[in-house]
Amino acid sequence: MRVGAFYFPADYGINMAELARALEDRGFDSLFVPEHTHIPASRKTPFPGGGELPKRYSHTHDPFVALSFAAAATRKLKLGTGILLVPQHEPIVTAKAIASLDQLSGGRFIFGIGGGWNVEEMENHGATYQTRFKQMREHVLAMKELWTREEASYNGEFVKFDRVWSWPKPAQKPHPPIILGGETDHTLRRVIEYCDGWFPRPRGGFDCVQGVARLRQMAEKAGRDPSTITTIVFGAANDAKALESYDQAGIESALLAIPDESRDEILRYLDKIAPLARLPLAA
Repeated sequence: MRVGAFYFPADYGINMAELARALEDRGFDSLFVPEHTHIPASRKTPFPGGGELPKRYSHTHDPFVALSFAAAATRKLKLGTGILLVPQHEPIVTAKAIASLDQLSGGRFIFGIGGGWNVEEMENHGATYQTRFKQMREHVLAMKELWTREEASYNGEFVKFDRVWSWPKPAQKPHPPIILGGETDHTLRRVIEYCDGWFPRPRGGFDCVQGVARLRQMAEKAGRDPSTITTIVFGAANDAKALESYDQAGIESALLAIPDESRDEILRYLDKIAPLARLPLAA
């Protein structure tokens, strides 16, 4: 199992190129970044984590720009969105950004996706909370067409375009891995239908090991080979025993959180957790 990290790329935080180099130098496998295009000032939608919305949510860099800096500063570090709020992004533009990043990074991009939770943020993009998962599905399927066909088209309820040419194509074939976040059976069914992997979070008592067993059971029942589905635990505990339990369950990767601190504090923190990236876990 591989150990990576995720970080909110805030405009007041550590430089992304420096962070990426620091992670690669310490043996971490990957760097994932969350995103919010903006936060509506009305704050009508409650923060799912409870309490006040942390400052970093309204100060994040664009994920593709942030990851481009990380890519340019490293050679092997995998780079991912954790997650991209897909219903809020126009699919033709997003497909090109992803294909460009994947090609220029040498095939290192991982496409973590989700539907989102902030109702007003979605609405400002012309998306709706009630239809966000239908929109996400169509956006992903349309992007797959753009990535894999020389002449692509799509005709859905939310996405429609006649025959188009769109290059570059991603370096990874047929496209970068698509990893869906969430913990419900609805999420697992979506993973099985049109994704390459699952992004569970071990919070609120959710057991990722049991979740993986459930995913494999549902995949087999649906006629999909469970070995074709990757699991990346998002926000794993900084604990060797927890990581070893994920490894024993066949989970492929786990991401540790990088705190919202100053540059120097972040680098000291990475030194502290670096031994976890070098545990003798299965590859």
